[in-house]
Amino acid sequence: MLYFMKPLQEIKTDISDWKPFIKNHWFRKNFMFFAYGLQVLLLIFSIAFGVWNFSNAFFKAGLFICTYIIHELLHVIVVYNAGDISITHSGLFLWITSGAVLGKLRFFIFMSLPVISLTMLPAILHIFLSGEGKSIAAYIAWVNAIIAGADIINSILIAVKPNNAQFYRGYYKTASSLPD
Repeated sequence: MLYFMKPLQEIKTDISDWKPFIKNHWFRKNFMFFAYGLQVLLLIFSIAFGVWNFSNAFFKAGLFICTYIIHELLHVIVVYNAGDISITHSGLFLWITSGAVLGKLRFFIFMSLPVISLTMLPAILHIFLSGEGKSIAAYIAWVNAIIAGADIINSILIAVKPNNAQFYRGYYKTASSLPD
C-alpha cells in the first residue's frame, strides 16, 4: 500500500537486536546539516560551472520539477513490492519510508538508483552531446546531485555496512546478530 502524506503505522517491533543505521548520536542528530552542506556546496559548484545559464526560467523550472518527480519515483519503484510505503514531507523534502526489511543490496539500490540514473548517466551523456542537449544533460545531472545530497551520504554509509546487513526504518542488523 502506498500512503501519501501519511506516516506508516507504528509497529511493535523488538529493536533490541537492531543497531541505529548511523551509530554516532551527534552525527545522527546533525545528519541533515551535512546533507544541506553538501547541497549548498553542489549548488555553488553548479553556479561556478555555469549550469544555470541556459534557456529561460520556465523551461528550467519545468525540468527541475520533472527531475525531482522522476528522482522520487525511482526510489518508490525499488521498494514498491517490498512492503507498505509512506511518502511524507519535511519542508521541501519528501521522505520515503518503507515498512519492509531490506537487504543491503536492495537498500543501496534504493538510495543510489536516482543518483546513478539522473546524475551519473546525464553527466556521461554530457560528454558526448553538443548544443542544447549538452546544457540539458548538465542541468539534470547537477540538479539531481543537489536534490540527492542526503542520498549520496546514505549510499556511502550503506556501502560500509557488512554485506549480510538488513535495514529497517533507520536501523540495521547483521545475520550474525539474529537470534537462533
